[in-house]
This record gives sequence, C-alpha cells and structure tokens, in this order.
Amino acid sequence: MSHVLVTGANGQLGRELKKMRNRFRQTYTFTDVEELDATNLKALKSYLASHPVDFIINCAAYTDVERAESEPDQAMKLNRDILVNFKNCLEEFRSVRIIHISTDYVYRGEQPRPIREDDPTAPLGVYARTKLEGENVLRGHPRALIVRTSWLYSVFGKNFVKNMINRMDQKSDLKVVYDQVGSPTYAEDLARAIMQIISDVESDMIQFVPGIFNYSNSGVCSWYDITMEICRMIGCRAKVIPIESHEFSGLAKRPAYTVMNKSRIQEVYGVDVPYWRISLERCIHDLI
Repeated sequence: MSHVLVTGANGQLGRELKKMRNRFRQTYTFTDVEELDATNLKALKSYLASHPVDFIINCAAYTDVERAESEPDQAMKLNRDILVNFKNCLEEFRSVRIIHISTDYVYRGEQPRPIREDDPTAPLGVYARTKLEGENVLRGHPRALIVRTSWLYSVFGKNFVKNMINRMDQKSDLKVVYDQVGSPTYAEDLARAIMQIISDVESDMIQFVPGIFNYSNSGVCSWYDITMEICRMIGCRAKVIPIESHEFSGLAKRPAYTVMNKSRIQEVYGVDVPYWRISLERCIHDLI
C-alpha cells in the first residue's frame, strides 16, 4: 500500500485532501511548515530517510498574488527553491514520485480558445514568474507530474467565493471584474482527482505519466459571472457592478483569458471534471 506525503497541508487543497483521505486505501501523512520545512533540504532528506514515501503531493506555495510583488524573495523561496529540494530528493529516493500544483497564471492568456499544456507561457507578475520557474525545475523529470489549476476555492481558508459571500453581507454594491475569463476550481474536485490518480496508479489500472496537465472545472466564466451565481444561490440582493481590470486597484497584473483545455488529463488519467456551476453550488451548500 502506497504512503503519500502531503506538504503545505494547511492550505485549501491540503485540507480538502485531508477531508477525503478515508475514501482511499493509501496511507496519507499531512505536514505543513511546523512539521516539515521543505525549504530546508537537510530536514527534507532526513524526513524521507526515516519516513518511506511513495508519492509526494506538494501543495506548499506562496500564493498571495498581490503581496508577491513586494516580497519576491519569499515567493521565489516557496515557489521555485523548494522544487530544487524536491528534485534533489527524487534523485536520492528513487521510488518517490511527486505531484506538484502550479497555476494558470503562467500562461500568456491571449488566444481566444482553451489553453493547452504546450501553449506559450508568459508570466505577468512575480507570483506567476516564480511558479513557472518552479515548474521548470521539475519539467522533464520522469517521476514528476505538474498540475496547473486556476481560481481555486473551497470551504477552507481565504478565497474569492468566501470573500464575496462575506462582502454581500456587508455591502449593497459590489464591483467585480468582468474582463478576466477562466474557469474556477473547487479544491474538493482537484483533491479527488489527484487521489484517484494515485489510487489507480497503485492498483496498476493506469500508468504514471509525467509531465504537465491542466485541471479546473469545466465551462467558462468571469469573476463577475461567479459573483452573480453566488448571489443567485444565496438569495443576495446586493447590486453587482461589472468593472474592467484597469479599474481594480492592484499591484499584480493578471492574464485576461486562462480557460484551460483539460482533455489531456481526462484522456491519460480518466479523471472527472465537473461543471463549475455544479461544483460552486456544492461548495456553497457546505458554507451556508
């Protein structure tokens, strides 16, 4: 039976993985910086030497897109340098495979069609650039799987969906960007997909295929569309006002279009990709 190590386990995805761990036969160990500082190579190697691991799911990351602009060194440490440590460990611990979580922000986001994994990358800010540099560390490794996801939300932590629900309780008017288009990802869906991949690989139902894979919920929407759906689902009477990106005061630039093509992960690993409205409704049902 495989042993799976989850790093960065206190984040949205890590907590969703922990929530559903009993649905799968693998043994899961959940760590965050307090239990295992993966930016410390010596500590990471020591941990793996004393705790045999078959898979690592790396959820550890610097994800504050705005703050990254003023803290580039910290973002680089968590988004790139930590991957150097993991790659080093892959060379020493030959049975370990890693699933690393990356972002749609690495894409250029200018073509008017769903983005494929081999489309050009052109990160616009510090967060996106450090995430791409982290990917590049692992790119091409035969035991590394990179999952690019987008607009992650869940019942845990801080995210757009929870923020909008809170704001709807406090304000009668909400200004929301409508010219950034993509697909949200319910972290529960992503967690289930990753755990299913590991389970199917262990049972020899599928082979472990390395490389880069897109995963988000199906469908297309803007931040404005999501907000309108939240309003409808919770019965909010707040007025939602669409604005353009240049009207939003923020340090970081964001790609305008990051709808991702998910056909590769569906064809190779057979994972489920639920429609975004259905997943949003499930999440809101658990929140309110």
